[in-house]
Amino acid sequence: MAELKELTTSQDFQAALEESCRRKVLIFKHSTQCPISAHAWQEVRNYLQQTADDVLIVMIKVIESRSLSNQVANDLGIKHESPQVILLRDKNVLWHTSHQAITLLNLIQALNNNG
Repeated sequence: MAELKELTTSQDFQAALEESCRRKVLIFKHSTQCPISAHAWQEVRNYLQQTADDVLIVMIKVIESRSLSNQVANDLGIKHESPQVILLRDKNVLWHTSHQAITLLNLIQALNNNG
C-alpha cells in the first residue's frame, strides 16, 4: 500500500534510501510558493489516492528544507529542480522528471515500468 511521509532531515533521507531496498521510493520536491508545484503536488496526491502499489512517497519542501533538498541533488547526482520527482529502487535513480511532466499518467507509467 502506498504511504506518504515528509522528509526534513538528512537522517530522514538516509532512511528513505534504505527503504528503497525494500520497495520503490518516490521523492517529490515541492515548492510551497509555486503554482506549478501546487499542480504537481495534486498529481502526486491523485496517484497516492488511486494506487494499490507498495510505494513510499516522500515529500521535501524545498524552501523550508533547502539544505536537505540540496543534499538529495548532490547525493543522487541529479540537478535540482522544483517541482521534481525522483524514483528510487535499491538506492538507485530509476527515473526522474520535473515541472509540467509531473502528471498522474507519467507517474503511473514510471512506477509500473521501472522495477
